[in-house]
Amino acid sequence: MTSVPTLPDLAVTGSTGGLGGMVARQLADAGTAQRLLVRDAGRAPELEGAVPLVFSYADSALAGQVLEGAKVLFMVSAAEAEDRLEQHYSFIDAAAGAGVQHVVYTSFYGAAPDATFTLARDHYATEARIRASGMDFTFLRDNFYLDFLPLLAGQDGVIRGPAGDGLVSAVSREDVARSAVTILRDPALHVGTTYNLTGPEEISLGTAAEVLTAHTGRTVTYHPETVEEAYASRASYGAPPWQVDAWVSTYTAIAAGELAGLSPDVRALTGRDPLSLAEFLAQPQL
Repeated sequence: MTSVPTLPDLAVTGSTGGLGGMVARQLADAGTAQRLLVRDAGRAPELEGAVPLVFSYADSALAGQVLEGAKVLFMVSAAEAEDRLEQHYSFIDAAAGAGVQHVVYTSFYGAAPDATFTLARDHYATEARIRASGMDFTFLRDNFYLDFLPLLAGQDGVIRGPAGDGLVSAVSREDVARSAVTILRDPALHVGTTYNLTGPEEISLGTAAEVLTAHTGRTVTYHPETVEEAYASRASYGAPPWQVDAWVSTYTAIAAGELAGLSPDVRALTGRDPLSLAEFLAQPQL
């Protein structure tokens, strides 16, 4: 087993997922050593300079052990769950107790205690816990992912939701990952900063459907549901109320204008303009 003194100073969560995996691979390509905090060591990506360590957001003792000696932590939010906020609190407390100096946290655009999107409230509370911990911090407030937009359409090609004609400034995971890597390679330059990460355009779901149709060869349309229709159409999934609330408020947050607005932060961090939906769809999809 690798001894603690030889472990890298940087700890990264989420490397078996989409965003965290991109960040871990880019860090490895840049020659940055890292601890990969994973739930299953067998699923950890094999990367040069990366040491996989098993942890759990909810197991503060184990988290404290694997974070001992780490200076910087890239914290991807835990999987959506009813107790996710409690898991975050436990993990943040463990990080502070282990002596972590700086947390870079993937938050959400417009995070606020009264945000329409229910999960954005949890992100705000997580930010508050990090601020109160005494650790330095950098927050990446990501808008909805461009990667997610094609998945909104059902098998019949219809995007259904109560978003009205609201606009969303969706951003690609790729642009978020590049932004995060810039910060993690020189975190001292970003202490105490909150970055709003958006794409280059504000689009309605109706426009998104048109772009998807033009670039995927699939006919996609948008049907603006009422809130009552949205709850009714999702009732058959048998999901718990908190999950259904999150699904529906994805759309009502757009309708409320809380996901609109453009930020220059992706370009400021990466030196490149963020991808538009058309540009994202034009890329080879893995």
